[in-house]
Amino acid sequence: MTQNHPPVVLTFAASDPTGGAGAQADILTLTSMGCLALSVLTAITAQDTVGVENYWPLDADWIADQARCLLEDIPVAAFKVGMVGSMAAAAAIASIVADYPDVPLVFDPVLASGRGDDLSDEDTLSAIVDLLIPQTTVLTPNTLELRNLVREFSPGDEDDDLAKCAGVLLGSGCEYVLVTGTHEPVPQVINTLYDQSGMVRQDAWNRLPGSYHGSGCTLAAAIAATLARKMSVAEGVYEAQVFTYESLRAGFRPGMGQYLPNRLYWANREG
Repeated sequence: MTQNHPPVVLTFAASDPTGGAGAQADILTLTSMGCLALSVLTAITAQDTVGVENYWPLDADWIADQARCLLEDIPVAAFKVGMVGSMAAAAAIASIVADYPDVPLVFDPVLASGRGDDLSDEDTLSAIVDLLIPQTTVLTPNTLELRNLVREFSPGDEDDDLAKCAGVLLGSGCEYVLVTGTHEPVPQVINTLYDQSGMVRQDAWNRLPGSYHGSGCTLAAAIAATLARKMSVAEGVYEAQVFTYESLRAGFRPGMGQYLPNRLYWANREG
């Protein structure tokens, strides 16, 4: 049996029965980018392409048991964290990843669905800020999530300057913040990567028509894949954006709601 296996990424995420976001989306993205995807479920959701109807966080011990069982067997090259689900779950995940300080962690702070359904309460948000963000290698908030997180760090701080907001989060201990500009009212989507020294890179993408379910999950999982393949953060963030943009450009609308990214776009191209 060969030992030359793909790099391994462990994702903590909720189940999304549409496959558009959550654990199923992470598995598709990581596999498409040449990684072995290990998955730990944090919550079960009832949702379709229109929105999330309900969700049920899993017991923190169940989350820890899933992860410990995998990690005692298979070494991982990167972690990816999506929807946490509860304060206890955030604490459990933080305790687990703390045992692997040399493994990069990409955190997509999922606080709401694309429709705006709340997926995180105040206690969970506090645990995310106190326990998970300080251990994060690359944090990938959209501008709405960025400002919500900053208000948790600095109550009453309403500064809309994205660079200053990113600086607040960087001051908490995370190494990089990639602010995605999907929600900003500008012609292009501008994504900006910051570290302690300031802006590392900025990339602009033509805004695609339609609304997409799972674009943030795709981007964060793709970054985790590039870090697992030993790319630098700056290079990996760019490669992950290319993958995400192509997945969205090839997206499709299987139901009555949002479009889904086609993460296997490359397999469906003639020639």
